[in-house]
Amino acid sequence: MSSPIPLDGPRIAPASGKATHLVVLVHGYGADGNDLIGLAPHWQRLLPGAAFVAPNAPERIPGMPWGYQWFSLSQYDPDMLRRDPAQAPAIYQEMAEGAGRAAGPLDAFITAELARTGVAPGHLALVGFSQGTMMALQVGLRRQVAPAAIVGFSGALIGADRLADEITARPPVLLIHGDADEVVPVEAMRAAASGLGAAGIEVRWHVAQGMGHGIDQDGLELAGRFLAEHLTA
Repeated sequence: MSSPIPLDGPRIAPASGKATHLVVLVHGYGADGNDLIGLAPHWQRLLPGAAFVAPNAPERIPGMPWGYQWFSLSQYDPDMLRRDPAQAPAIYQEMAEGAGRAAGPLDAFITAELARTGVAPGHLALVGFSQGTMMALQVGLRRQVAPAAIVGFSGALIGADRLADEITARPPVLLIHGDADEVVPVEAMRAAASGLGAAGIEVRWHVAQGMGHGIDQDGLELAGRFLAEHLTA
């Protein structure tokens, strides 16, 4: 495993000039913060007081010096999950352990960023993509003060069996997923919605018809309205 890297990443200041909210964008496997910080301009009109930050994950991927990971996906095989969904619990269990290790650095980064911007902890939103969705749920549901909202694109809920014992926050969650996702099958979103609902969390979800592993314009608009609804309530 690579040595952890202190978290940092690109930032976009609030359009209004004063931060009243903080949106943390959590990128997917093999990417970095630059991959998601480009979402911020799409939402600034709805969230003029939001500061945006997209930290790089704490580990470089072995053999991929330009890519970061929150935890290893060496055992993850989406084709196998489609062929044999019964294998999912064991695979997600291994991923949950990795997410648990990565949660500390991300949680500490969020707390430091709230202090740096002067934003109240309850005025936080987390937005994740793919592995970043797993991390946004891992951290956001376990913070001392609940975030205002979590948005997850093309991801999954891991560690669902531990959630009842570990959950400390129940922010509203929006899950968006393509039904043609070749990396994280859309069934993962349905399982996440079920697991979150069982934990007493308000969940909304949207399936993008014909969409693969990505974010489309409809998803951007749905996410923007959801963030504005809960951050500016």
